[in-house]
Amino acid sequence: MSDDLLQVPDVSVVVIVYNDEARLPAAVRSVLAQTLRNVEVVIVDDRSTDGSYEVARGLAALHPGRVRALRLDENSGGCGAPRNHGIDRARGTYVLFLDSDDVLERNACRNMLEAAETTGADLVSGLCVRVHVDSRGGKEAKWYPWLYTRTRTLESVSELPDLLVFDTLSTNKCYRREFLVEQGLRFPVGIHYEDLFFSAQAYVAARRITLIPNRVYDWHVVDKAAVKSISNRRAEIANFAHRMEIHRRVDRLLADRGLPELKFHKDVKFLKHDLVLHLRDLPFRDASYREEFAAIAREYLESMDPAAFDEVDPIHAICAYLLRECDWDNLLPAVDTLTNRDKISSPLVERDGRVYWCAQHLDDAGGAFARRVLDVTELGYHAKPLEKMFLRNVLTGYEEAAGAVRLAGRITNPLGVIAPGARLTGELEFGARRKGVRFQTFRFPVGALRHEGESIAWEASADLTRGLRPLGIVDAVWDVRLRLDVDGVRTTTRLTASAPGLAVGRSPVRPRLTRLVADHIAPEISARGHLAFRVLTREKVDALVGRGVRGTPGRLAKSGYRKAKSARRRLTSGGTKIRIYHEVFSRLPVKKGLVVFESHLGRQYSDSPKAVYEEMRRQGLDFEAVWSYAGNGKAGFPPDATLVRRWSLPYLKALARAEFWVDNQSYPLKLTKRPQTTYIQTWHGSALKRMGFDEPEWKLRARPARAEQQRVLDRFDRFLIRSEHDVRTLARAFRLKERTLLRVGYPRNDALVRARRREEEAGRRERGSLAAELGIADDRAVLLYAPTFRQYGGRQRRFELPFDVERFADEFGDRYVLLVRSHYLNHVVLPPSVRGRVIDVSAHHDVTPLLALADGLITDYSSVMFDYALLGRPMFFFAYDYDEYVHEGRGTYFDLLERAPGPVLRTEEELYVALASLDEQTVKYAEAREGFVAEFGEYDKGTAAQNIVDQFFSQWRRA
Repeated sequence: MSDDLLQVPDVSVVVIVYNDEARLPAAVRSVLAQTLRNVEVVIVDDRSTDGSYEVARGLAALHPGRVRALRLDENSGGCGAPRNHGIDRARGTYVLFLDSDDVLERNACRNMLEAAETTGADLVSGLCVRVHVDSRGGKEAKWYPWLYTRTRTLESVSELPDLLVFDTLSTNKCYRREFLVEQGLRFPVGIHYEDLFFSAQAYVAARRITLIPNRVYDWHVVDKAAVKSISNRRAEIANFAHRMEIHRRVDRLLADRGLPELKFHKDVKFLKHDLVLHLRDLPFRDASYREEFAAIAREYLESMDPAAFDEVDPIHAICAYLLRECDWDNLLPAVDTLTNRDKISSPLVERDGRVYWCAQHLDDAGGAFARRVLDVTELGYHAKPLEKMFLRNVLTGYEEAAGAVRLAGRITNPLGVIAPGARLTGELEFGARRKGVRFQTFRFPVGALRHEGESIAWEASADLTRGLRPLGIVDAVWDVRLRLDVDGVRTTTRLTASAPGLAVGRSPVRPRLTRLVADHIAPEISARGHLAFRVLTREKVDALVGRGVRGTPGRLAKSGYRKAKSARRRLTSGGTKIRIYHEVFSRLPVKKGLVVFESHLGRQYSDSPKAVYEEMRRQGLDFEAVWSYAGNGKAGFPPDATLVRRWSLPYLKALARAEFWVDNQSYPLKLTKRPQTTYIQTWHGSALKRMGFDEPEWKLRARPARAEQQRVLDRFDRFLIRSEHDVRTLARAFRLKERTLLRVGYPRNDALVRARRREEEAGRRERGSLAAELGIADDRAVLLYAPTFRQYGGRQRRFELPFDVERFADEFGDRYVLLVRSHYLNHVVLPPSVRGRVIDVSAHHDVTPLLALADGLITDYSSVMFDYALLGRPMFFFAYDYDEYVHEGRGTYFDLLERAPGPVLRTEEELYVALASLDEQTVKYAEAREGFVAEFGEYDKGTAAQNIVDQFFSQWRRA
């Protein structure tokens, strides 16, 4: 039978249209071009006022039997009615929905049909991709792609709650038509967000759901549309009212079907996503809108399971709670942080050793819930130094007069971090937003700065007529920042305009391209709520620039700019840098006396590379030292060395020309070491956990991947060994040759060996200056908690201590000070309640001085155990997750339960009992510690750094 005479289509695609005559043909063509031929198009026009219906009829005439054009008697104002009409008139075994401004992927119908027929699913869902059609290059973003990583069939949506919660689209799905009819599934009419309810109905009614990883639907997004889509008209309160009504209907549906767990997951998503979309707009709305908004939201928020608040980021929960309480004074600042996630928008309050967003509500009738929601201790605001704080700076006054703009504002002072007696200075800085044209910034002094309760008030005047000289065309938008200096410490703020209509007007300006280009500048508020200024170019100039951009000169200029930008990206890409290293820098002569040092991938000045470097300096060797650092973190690195940023061109040049590489982990894997360069690999600890080719994941990798890894390891010319255990484990796991092994011990441990000797000779301990620096009293013993790396930690992905640190402080604070040293890839936050009794020392680059200070060590599986044992002091092994770590992880070389030179503790109670008898533990495990040192630290004699200098660098001693 020919395509034109098809009687029973496999698939009916319902295409709905309203006033979209230009884009409708593309949508229909995407259906007609499907690789599955037995497909019909049912166009339903929602009584358009343009030529959409005529276009639809024309398409039906061109494709008789494959395209039908239908029209509603009156406009429905939404998507529900035309889709329902399409369901009624569809003839296919399956039904898909397509909007007139979108398209189907050409294999969508075939892939979805095959999945449905193979699995017997009532509903098949595929991957939707948002295509930003007005962006340069057509930027694409997959719609919740983690749901579609593989083909899978669900017997119930309860097996995958995220499907109902996140993928609420109706258009990336294929429905068995009999299923729609039998279940009476229809879109709600007369209300927006109809997809949410229809999808929820379909999900819970489907006897089987199949997900496929194939792209099926292209959702065309026009970011700069003159008329916003219905769902994006958030300035209309009816928009939010419709959303809330749909949520209530879905909740009733789930309750009727006995699916409370799905309701809980939906509540969490509502707090994280749906509510956030509207909250971000609240600062731009007037008081009447806000009040109506809160009235609609309050009842729904009160109906939620309070446990849902615990499953979202703190700022999401805080905003929802304050909205529920109609606390606008605290809510609007919270929304500022919601929009600008690093900003500290509240003065905060410390109560009973915890930090809260605000003091209000903590003592209300529901104070327990309020405290739980408003507690922001774990965010670590109280531990941030001022220079790393992004403080809210709310604009309180704006006035224009004689070309000058007078501004006033208040800067949040969280927990009084800016002391009342601090010396304050500030300046306003105007900078062009476009990066490529930041030729100059313009600064104006802040005339007045003073403490006002929980904030710093300021006033300034900026003469924009004389003081601001933009070009006038390419630098149209200018952002404003206030740089605040507090006793020599600087922090930068943005000016938040939270009162609608506060910053209005226009001021004269003198562009450098003369006033023929523009002669005024006007304030505007950015999408993130910050004050900016826009140069108002003249209409004729706009037209001239527009013609130039569209004409030949403009095309050539844009083409040249894009080529230059592309060239810059290529030059700064990793691949280009690697080629420059091998093809340019590696052809330069090796520079005698040049040594490149690195510790923990440039994150620290620490460990054995530091010990070797300092021994070379102590001996007065004549050499050129280069230390690498990661990011912008130069603090703590030696001032008498050249510092280069890791992966920068100077870093690569130094590595290519160096006579020696000294590091404890690995220089970039793709860099080939030159034969004239000697690589001394100090490594960073003996092995409990399986390493290298002993790791299960490496054993499963393909031969080329293993060969590449071996090439990297073969770069080592010398590998430091501290015991024969290292030979049996690390050396074997890395497949190192015997001639590579250097049995001298670890230079970082020289200080520990010497400290023990001094202590034994003197019969007492000298704590040194570090104890005083940390504020530790002489009558307090020091415990160091140093755990190994943890992959995840808490809802902020921080490392959460596996014991109650406040309980520890209460029980032992009069005897011990606990130092907490998290792994350098982890981050820990301590509550203010333990201040002085528990101290976070993670920022200290080098752990060795901390080991030397500690009277006892608490660890788990960290290699720090092998180092601390050299001191002969008590050790506690808090292995609370031993079975999971050993048996479900990569495994260990020996059983810690049998070989640990101290008690292995599995619970917090066991830990506290053991810590209560520090002296007893010292004596009880003394013999075990000595045996541990003999086995795992036999070559640590306190002379490792000197041995290395004597072997490799002695020729550089000055005469």
